[in-house]
Amino acid sequence: MKQLTTYLFFLVFSIVTFSCEHVDPTWKEKVDQPELLHSSMKKLTDVIVYDIFSPPVASRNYLYPTVGAYEIMALKDDNYTSLAGQVKDLTAIPQPQQEVCHELSALSAFLDLSKEVIFSVDKIDEKVEEIITAYSETGMPKKVLNYSITYGAEVARHIWTWAKKDNYHETRSYPKFSVTNDPGRWKPTPPAYQAGIEPSWNLIRTAVIDSASQFQPAFPTSYDMKEGSVFYDEVIEVFKAVAEAEEEEKEIASFWDCNPFVMNVSGHVMHATKKITPGGHWINITALACKKDSASFMESIHAYAAVSIALFDGFISCWDEKYRSNLIRPETIINEYIDEDWVPLLQTPPFPEYTSGHSVISGAAAVALTDIFGDNFSFLDDTEMEFGLPARNFRSFYHASEEAAISRLYGGIHYRPAIDNGVTQGRALGKYVMTRLNFRKS
Repeated sequence: MKQLTTYLFFLVFSIVTFSCEHVDPTWKEKVDQPELLHSSMKKLTDVIVYDIFSPPVASRNYLYPTVGAYEIMALKDDNYTSLAGQVKDLTAIPQPQQEVCHELSALSAFLDLSKEVIFSVDKIDEKVEEIITAYSETGMPKKVLNYSITYGAEVARHIWTWAKKDNYHETRSYPKFSVTNDPGRWKPTPPAYQAGIEPSWNLIRTAVIDSASQFQPAFPTSYDMKEGSVFYDEVIEVFKAVAEAEEEEKEIASFWDCNPFVMNVSGHVMHATKKITPGGHWINITALACKKDSASFMESIHAYAAVSIALFDGFISCWDEKYRSNLIRPETIINEYIDEDWVPLLQTPPFPEYTSGHSVISGAAAVALTDIFGDNFSFLDDTEMEFGLPARNFRSFYHASEEAAISRLYGGIHYRPAIDNGVTQGRALGKYVMTRLNFRKS
């Protein structure tokens, strides 16, 4: 495990050793600080954006820190159950050997595990300092403060041992995806012409679903560019959707773009614009729901855990289909057959078309959130404001997921079946995950 920096060790040591002992008898009443969990999650999201992780990898980055924090909190609350034995290969975390502040331990584990899955560790260290300071101000005993951090690190090591067996590191050395000139097969798209990302993601260990192919969708429409064919009509629909897009549709496309690496080209100069991933967008929606519902620390980490697991398995399921059907993107086929100068409203992501990742993971996340917060849970989604886009109102999580799905048609990067079948795939997967996982004791 990447441990705290020397500076942070000194910070803890100075707080609990050189300051006068002042134990506030009411300290336990002050530890339920969900805002520290939300800000820690936001810090992880910010680093994921900064380090430019692809959408599938980002879902993994959320999974392990969240599960680690949840497992610690489940020890405290008798209404919740451990995910050990429910999530693939996860075993029970070690029990604390003395009094702990579970919230501090959970955040300690969360941040330690966050450092394992990102590159810019120093940015997480900044958050660690803030958390330690916040909990020291509750007036808890020095011994409890010290041990809570130590115990969080112990749980983080346990979770990371489990995480390292998910086949991720092995797939880093697997061959790149082979592109062929077969009609209808995916090819890299402009402007960067990147190789297909994560072609072996279906080999990552799933969290809850039986296998990557368990929720394999219906086959995509057979490739046929003869005028009047079903596939041809699907291509024309995308072409017209961009050409005839209304302002509202353009706004929807931009709002749900969530492309972590947009390549901007000006002459011979190229530079990237960093954005939140689609999974990160739904993690932020989870935070918004928790805050609106005044969810406790325990209730909030429950929501994050459910959504993270749904996202993680959703990406595995979707990527399994993407590289099986290996379908060509609208941009490639329209440039070849209809208009060589046509460009989609959004930059085409570097992987095959079918099914739509937004449709799958949004459908899965919406199921998880609806299961927790209920249907018709309206909210204002301000996720994209920091990227220069206005907030949008939604009547429910399903409403948001449906808009996320159709945004890919408005953006010119998906045909209709990838959207519709992707929604079906994601919702079925989400329902399976939420049915199989027993977060609460009956």
